Amino acid sequence: MMERNYSNPTEFILLGITSDPELKVTIFVLFLIVYLVILIANLGMIILIRIDTHLHLPMYFFLSHMSFCDLCYSSAIGPKMLVDIFAKDKSISFTGCALQLYFFTIFGDSDCVLLAVMAFDRYMAISNPLLYTVKMSKRVCYLLISGVYMVGMIDALTITSLTFTLSFCRSNEINHFFCDIPPLLSISCSDIHVNELLLFVVFGFIETVTISGILISYCYIFLSVMKIRSTEGRGKAFSTCISHLTVFTIFQGTVLFMYFRPSSTYSQNQDKMPSLFYTLVIPMLNPLIYSLRNKDVKKAVGNLRNKLGF
Repeated sequence: MMERNYSNPTEFILLGITSDPELKVTIFVLFLIVYLVILIANLGMIILIRIDTHLHLPMYFFLSHMSFCDLCYSSAIGPKMLVDIFAKDKSISFTGCALQLYFFTIFGDSDCVLLAVMAFDRYMAISNPLLYTVKMSKRVCYLLISGVYMVGMIDALTITSLTFTLSFCRSNEINHFFCDIPPLLSISCSDIHVNELLLFVVFGFIETVTISGILISYCYIFLSVMKIRSTEGRGKAFSTCISHLTVFTIFQGTVLFMYFRPSSTYSQNQDKMPSLFYTLVIPMLNPLIYSLRNKDVKKAVGNLRNKLGF
């Protein structure tokens, strides 16, 4: 207990993506563009779904919340990361670091669980399209999305609380561009075995539930599609799932790589690039994948463009 009560630093220093001055300009311009695309694409998706009545379906309700989660957890990291590339003072307060990890975990986990909910929604739409809007009523959708955010909040509160009750007496320098769990644990002088076990159990539970839910849903989707006699009908049913499966594969693959490896394989300098991928690149890709492969979304964009006189 005395070790845990050891005086903690009042602030941390984020070492950032790179210290190479020749790369800073390139990285800043590249990820400024990426972050602007995240803002425009995800906000555009949310607004489009809200104002176009043809998109007032459960599928797009969940898609709008995915855009909201992507926007929130990338915004918890992106602006600070961009400022720190050229800033001399790369400090972040102890409270600010905790809040950054908290909000990143809330919306990151919610995004993960939401993928399973969206797979269930696709199963309901394909297996019984005539009763789809009845079974996936507004009440059911709101209950599901409430459960998604509840899981994210509980996990974020648990992980953040246990992480920031540790003592950080080794150093206040975090070799990363945001307050992520592995680099924080690496500078702690407390016993981190409980934290590592909890990280594995909590994230393992969320990943197991998410992946199992998606795989089970798609097994039933496949069986339902096989009952469709027309080739055109099968193609249309599968096409509605391709975007979701693409996002699921990219997101889950990166998360599993980052958080479910043996601690001996962690290399903080090398792990910065995968972290950039799932914190900024994936939130940029998600709305593009869904909009480019979705006829309803493209039609809604065309209608909006016509209304605005373009």
